[in-house]
Amino acid sequence: MRVIGGKLKGIRLNPPAKLPVRPTTDIAKEALFNILYNQFDFDSIHVLDLFSGTGNISIEFASRGVSSITSVDRNFGCYNYLKSVAKQYDLHAIQVNKADVFKFLEMETEKYDLIFADPPYDLPQMNLLAPAIFTKALLKPEGFLIIEHPSMKKIDNDPHFVEQRIYGSSSFSFFSNK
Repeated sequence: MRVIGGKLKGIRLNPPAKLPVRPTTDIAKEALFNILYNQFDFDSIHVLDLFSGTGNISIEFASRGVSSITSVDRNFGCYNYLKSVAKQYDLHAIQVNKADVFKFLEMETEKYDLIFADPPYDLPQMNLLAPAIFTKALLKPEGFLIIEHPSMKKIDNDPHFVEQRIYGSSSFSFFSNK
C-alpha cells in the first residue's frame, strides 16, 4: 500500500498482516482521486471515511491537503494502526473513531462534502448504506457518497445513484443529492 499523491507521495505503508482488511488497490485509488481532484477543492472539504480499515483513503486525503477527515472502523487493530500512522506523519486532519459504522451514522449530525465507504464485500447491509446516509442528510448539497464494492454486485437501486466506475473486480458507485 502506497500513498499516490500529495506531501507523502511515494511512501509505502505496511499495515500488520493480521488486520481484516482489503485495501483499495493503487490503480483504483489513483483513478478515484483523479475524478475527485476535478470535482473538489481539497483544501476546503470535510471527508467521512467509513469502514476505514488501514486508513488507506484517509491518509491519501490528508496527504493531498484535506484538513478535516473523520475515519470510522470498529476493528481495534485498524483503529490503532491508523492512529499510529496519523501520529507518525503528523496527519492532524485525521480524526479516528472506533465504532460500528451503522451506529455511528445513527448518531452523526455533521454534514460532509464527501463520504467514502469501503465496507467488507460480504456485508449483508451494503444496500442500506446510501439510504442511511441520505435519510440523516449527512451529505452537503453538492457532495458525493462513494461506495466501493465488488463489480458483480449492483447497488444502483437508490434514487441518489449517479454512476458506477469499474476497476477490475472492484467498483466505485457514486451517489449525490443532485
